Amino acid sequence: MKSGKPSTSAPQTFQTVKDIETNAKTRMEKVLADLQHEMASIRTGRASVSLLEGIRVDYYGTPTPLNQLAALHVPEPSLITVQPWDVSQIGAIEKAIRASDLGLNPNNDGRIIRVPVPPLTEERRKEIVKHLHAVAEEHKVAARNIRRDANENLKKLLKDKLISEDDERRALDEVQKLTDGYISKIEQMAKAKEKEIMELK
Repeated sequence: MKSGKPSTSAPQTFQTVKDIETNAKTRMEKVLADLQHEMASIRTGRASVSLLEGIRVDYYGTPTPLNQLAALHVPEPSLITVQPWDVSQIGAIEKAIRASDLGLNPNNDGRIIRVPVPPLTEERRKEIVKHLHAVAEEHKVAARNIRRDANENLKKLLKDKLISEDDERRALDEVQKLTDGYISKIEQMAKAKEKEIMELK
């Protein structure tokens, strides 16, 4: 599972408090979207096509997302089927699934790849939860970095005499509330995902 760090650097010049707050909110929304995307590929005990979303297949020398090469289905709770549009790629697709760090053991009948999703062991669940916590922490840090950028931009407005000290104080409070809200959302998302991982089917 690759953890693409959300981008948090955005050197911009702002003229108003509202612009700074809007920019911070937009960037924090991106952090949440990135977290949601990354959590979708974290394995739980049940089969889901999003599990295979991060897999890239060597398609004529180009790493290509699996969902661009095949139709993915979940016909039953513990099975994913992968139907390649180009049957000649079945071996490469199977190899990519096997090589992923998901611990899956695919097999094919020449047309369709069947990917049984075995139940997770207690130990594996704990490892996955540990990884989930690291991913959530990374996104909390990204949100705090956005807060830091916003605060620096507010200080610059004060220095340039575009706002008063009272305006700055109020705006710093707003940015802190915004950050707390997003960090709380990150924690809730991680908690819900952890519950899903630890759920025994």
